[in-house]
Amino acid sequence: MNEETLRLDKWLWYARFFKTRGLATRLCEAGKVRLAGTAVKKAHQKVKCGDVLTFSQGNHIRVIKIAALAERRGPASEAQELYEDLEPPESDNRLPKGTRPPIAGRDPGAGRPTKRDRRAIARLREKG
Repeated sequence: MNEETLRLDKWLWYARFFKTRGLATRLCEAGKVRLAGTAVKKAHQKVKCGDVLTFSQGNHIRVIKIAALAERRGPASEAQELYEDLEPPESDNRLPKGTRPPIAGRDPGAGRPTKRDRRAIARLREKG
């Protein structure tokens, strides 16, 4: 029984999760992809149909089950047939499009002095 396998970085690229194969390779080598719950450190890790991958993409975590292996990087409609998304849609924790996360503000007088404050302090020290 000869079970077909494919390199992990190639499959991620074929399935259009990453724009280039190099990006997929870097994510794998950084240990940020999990195959069946185990961190993968090598891009040449072999994957097969039925394997479950977990990795971050953008601002949320993807949980993917491999449904098929590809021969090439085809159009998006073909790529969507290569996997099954196991993340339920109601648990979507992404921010709405066009919004940014809130920026932490600083109250005046809190934290380190600004450049303007430092210059004012220096002027006071010179006078006295």
